[in-house]
Amino acid sequence: MAMANVKAPTPTSVGPATTYKSALTMVTTLFFMWGFLTALNDILVPHLKPIFDLSYAKVMLIQFAFFSAYFVFSLPSGKIIDWIGYKKTMVVGLFTMGLGAFLFIPAASAPSFPLFLTALIILAAGITALQVAANPYVAVLGPAKTASSRLNLTQAFNSLGTTIAPYLGGIFILSAAPKSMDEIRQMSAPALQAYRLHEASSVKLPYLGLGLALVVLGIVIAMFKLPAIPGAQHRASADSNAPQRSVWTYRHLILGAIGIFVYVGAEVSIGSFLISYLTQPDIGNISQKTAATLVGFFYWGGAMVGRFIGSGVLQKVNTGKVLGASAIFASLLVVTSMLSTGHVAMWSIILVGLFNSVMFPSIFTLGIAELGPLTGDGSGVLVMAIVGGAVIPLLEGFLADRLGIQHSLFLPVICYLYITYYALVGSKPARMVEG
Repeated sequence: MAMANVKAPTPTSVGPATTYKSALTMVTTLFFMWGFLTALNDILVPHLKPIFDLSYAKVMLIQFAFFSAYFVFSLPSGKIIDWIGYKKTMVVGLFTMGLGAFLFIPAASAPSFPLFLTALIILAAGITALQVAANPYVAVLGPAKTASSRLNLTQAFNSLGTTIAPYLGGIFILSAAPKSMDEIRQMSAPALQAYRLHEASSVKLPYLGLGLALVVLGIVIAMFKLPAIPGAQHRASADSNAPQRSVWTYRHLILGAIGIFVYVGAEVSIGSFLISYLTQPDIGNISQKTAATLVGFFYWGGAMVGRFIGSGVLQKVNTGKVLGASAIFASLLVVTSMLSTGHVAMWSIILVGLFNSVMFPSIFTLGIAELGPLTGDGSGVLVMAIVGGAVIPLLEGFLADRLGIQHSLFLPVICYLYITYYALVGSKPARMVEG
């Protein structure tokens, strides 16, 4: 999932005449890493659920803990950039992510679900700092007219990370066939503890390797001579003394923030439940490992392919129309999955990833349209709305416990219907009258 910056340069920022290709290559690795780590949550959900005997609602605390960090740490990360600059903030973000990854080892050794959640919060805090710093920096690493092209390129590598993470996670974390809940509940206390220790230990090696890779990458970024570009700086303090309209008076921005909230919530909800959904006898009747492969290559991989297709389509077709059509197709696919079984139900829900691809950048672009000098503040409002990835999966988990996963999918349908409304009606720039 491609994220936006909190304090992006305004459209009037002037970039250098040529693109700093070596710096762009280096920063692009950051997009890959946070995409990879975000998608691994979809592996943790089915893996930790039986280990700790969690309901769907409780296991969704994984996504709640992770995505709440965007709401909590996005604005503080902007302040850190003001204090130490973009490059050092990237380094701090990588080291914080490394710390979060290392904490998976004691969490698995305990084993303790609260410790896993703590590790995820710290990991996500680092990712938030990384995103707040990396997105605006990429935007000004070259000419202003090619800024969107650079961002699309880096976001494609973000999608590459989300595509391969479930596959590798399935190999290293979901390799063993899980026991049924009835078998687990019949175990004696010592046997249950031994089972939990054995199963939880499968996350140690992957997250140890990721933690080491993040620390090494942080050191490399610290030593790399990233160019200091004036266009990457925040608005001058003198500008802040000029009278400004409130960003909250722009109707299309506020409706766009709701759009980001429901989009991220729908995407994360579906991704989180896909492995459990596909393994059900009347849906896919496949193993968790096979399901993880399908989720990686087709759900998240579809999003990557869709980004490449969408970047070309959006050059010729109105953004609102593309967004509206994508939301309509996504909602129809989810409804199809709800009303069917077998391969029809399986592939219709997987194909939703293809239509998710253009939604985030489209909603974001429409939301900050015509904000002028308030573009950075508008970006902050939109990025905080990513907290939808924490709230909506929790609600769907509550519904899944009572209605089953298949019937709980009506919640993402509501989300996509709202996005359709925003694309066709609510995204038209307009200011509300200030009281």
